[in-house]
Amino acid sequence: MKLALIGFGQAGGKVVDQFLTYDGAIDGGFVESAIAVNTATTDLQGLEHVPRENRVLIGQARVNGHGVGADNELGAEIAEADVDEVQHAIDRIPTHEIDAFLVVAGMGGGTGSGGAPVLAKHLRRIYTQPVYGLGLLPATDEGGIYTLNAARSFRTFVREVDNLLVFDNDVWRSAGESVEGGYDRINREIVERFGLLFAAGEVSHGDDVAESVVDSSEIINTLSSGGISTIGYASETVETNSGGLLSSLTGDDDGFEEGSATNRMTSLVRKATLGRLTLPCDVGSADRGLVVATGPSEHLSRKGVERGRQWLEDETGSMEIRGGDYPIPDGDETGAIVLLSGVTDVPRIDQLQQVATEAKETTEQVKANAQDEFASLVDTGGELDALF
Repeated sequence: MKLALIGFGQAGGKVVDQFLTYDGAIDGGFVESAIAVNTATTDLQGLEHVPRENRVLIGQARVNGHGVGADNELGAEIAEADVDEVQHAIDRIPTHEIDAFLVVAGMGGGTGSGGAPVLAKHLRRIYTQPVYGLGLLPATDEGGIYTLNAARSFRTFVREVDNLLVFDNDVWRSAGESVEGGYDRINREIVERFGLLFAAGEVSHGDDVAESVVDSSEIINTLSSGGISTIGYASETVETNSGGLLSSLTGDDDGFEEGSATNRMTSLVRKATLGRLTLPCDVGSADRGLVVATGPSEHLSRKGVERGRQWLEDETGSMEIRGGDYPIPDGDETGAIVLLSGVTDVPRIDQLQQVATEAKETTEQVKANAQDEFASLVDTGGELDALF
């Protein structure tokens, strides 16, 4: 699946930078173009792989390249005012060659959480390709302002994109891990899961063509339910003989090896679904799903993928479950990617919505109290005037 990646804000830019590294490492071919947008000069300078001509600094008249200081309302205002600056960079993308846009942003900061929904709305108005979002939720221990930003941004972002893929940092942070080391590892987790999904179907490995191709249309159809999506991934190491093929392909134990491969893949699909998702949810609330088997072609079991797909149908109660494989030659791992689209029972999102509601009520109460105090002062002033 050919993507135009746009990283908005510090976290978004870093993840897009990591996507470029990963795409090159696996020869995935899913990144057609990459752009980074920010209000902070230093964040753009710190990127390693996004081309310099595709690093867009916005808001210079307002913040002079110093960022918005976690003020996502200011981030949204700047994005609205300077969206043409971003469009100039997008104009250099061969959009006729891409399948979709992916706008990546951390939802706790100011630039990304405020600007990403603005850009997504702009792209959907101009282009016919789907516009997806990849939103990174802040960990709860990062501070109240970041949680509040995420709560405010989430509602807008999910409304302005065709589908919002979510990664919850709260689930993936490890105890005792440094902030910098933690985010570096988390970014690798993000790009591995989403990168493998988007690389599926972009055949560039010679004769290793999938038995059941997962092309861009399968991914687009799965994500067309809209709303929120999450991804699960599970893998295990496999062994090949010196010839690179299973002995079962030439020996007498075909039935045993085929059964083993089938059981392995079925198990991996279950682990991917019931293990650590990028956004934990009730699997049964998913509207659609996609199962992708990855690894050396000789270890991929079509029957295993089919059984895994049928199992996911039972778990979700949905008939819209697709499946296929993505061969990766010369690897030593077999894996399963599970995409769950249109999920609705998500405790973390319920928490964010509660935060947003409480914040709105608190703001209204503070405003009302301030108005009462002002009215009281005016009345007192009038009484004093009458006395004199």
